[in-house]
Amino acid sequence: MAGLNGRTMAAKRWTKFIESKGGEKFMKKALIVGIDNYSQVSDLNGCVNDAHDVANVLSRNADGSLNFDTKIMTSTSESNIVTKYELEEAIKELFSGDDEIALFYFSGHGYVEDNNGYIIPSDTPLPGRNGIKMDDIMQWCNKSKVKNKVLIFDCCHAGAVGDDKYFSGNSIIGEGVTILSACTKGQYALEQAHHGVFTQLLVDALNGSGANILGQITPGSVYAHIDQSLGAWSQRPVFKTNVEQFVCLRQTYPSISSSDLRQIANIFKNPSEEFALDPSYEPDCEYAQADHARIFGILQNMVHVNLVVPVGERHMYYAAMNSKSCKLTALGVHYWNLVKNNRL
Repeated sequence: MAGLNGRTMAAKRWTKFIESKGGEKFMKKALIVGIDNYSQVSDLNGCVNDAHDVANVLSRNADGSLNFDTKIMTSTSESNIVTKYELEEAIKELFSGDDEIALFYFSGHGYVEDNNGYIIPSDTPLPGRNGIKMDDIMQWCNKSKVKNKVLIFDCCHAGAVGDDKYFSGNSIIGEGVTILSACTKGQYALEQAHHGVFTQLLVDALNGSGANILGQITPGSVYAHIDQSLGAWSQRPVFKTNVEQFVCLRQTYPSISSSDLRQIANIFKNPSEEFALDPSYEPDCEYAQADHARIFGILQNMVHVNLVVPVGERHMYYAAMNSKSCKLTALGVHYWNLVKNNRL
């Protein structure tokens, strides 16, 4: 989480977890690394905390179901280090096989020299170029048969990951690869209260702040949450990707049930029309009708997630009691189209 100027193997387990999704079997694994102790450069004090936070949130979805099978490597003291050899072998193992998703998270020292970026294991001697080259990690990742590869770096100069050192500004990101970096190539990653600023925002996003209304959290939504949370004068996160579509990193509780959401195209016959209301839709009204009250309940759920708004009234209750109407918001039109086109 810091660079050389700024910021024993503890591999707990790594049995492959097989998850069922619509009858299809696939595997998700994550290598989580946090290094506080260094033999020849300054120690850090928040990387191990961050590694455990990331491992905990990725291991299970919000409902407690299994998510990623995680292997965690941490260095907390001279007797408990992460060596260069051990870390290289673990990264290579991560990207071996043909899993659905392989995720690598690193929190520790980062280093850059002559446009080359490095991550620094515990036993790395000075200078920092004796660490693991980010280019090597990209090569192992790009050559992998894993369908989706996600790299997350909370270290100084993390933005060097995925850059072509010979052609500044160009990318060497292979198909199916996504990179989230705490800062640009020239910046230091910041710590606050024994945690990395970037990683705490990452964990917040994975806990639900980065979820869409169906509770799905993707690399894109994680980056959006972090990007909005860090100002122009702060460290700037970097996002690079070469994917056809984002994968779901974690599932949290949806803001609206999928069954209710799919009703959007039944209630609104086209996305531009208004849906007429009257007192029979309000369940507490003496003129209430059961079918209308059921629809009204779904509409109110849609209002809560900004898919629907009342027309001419501030609240749906008054729209019904005064025989007004409701309509789709721009977000509602988006989800109407998704439902209509069988995308949900």
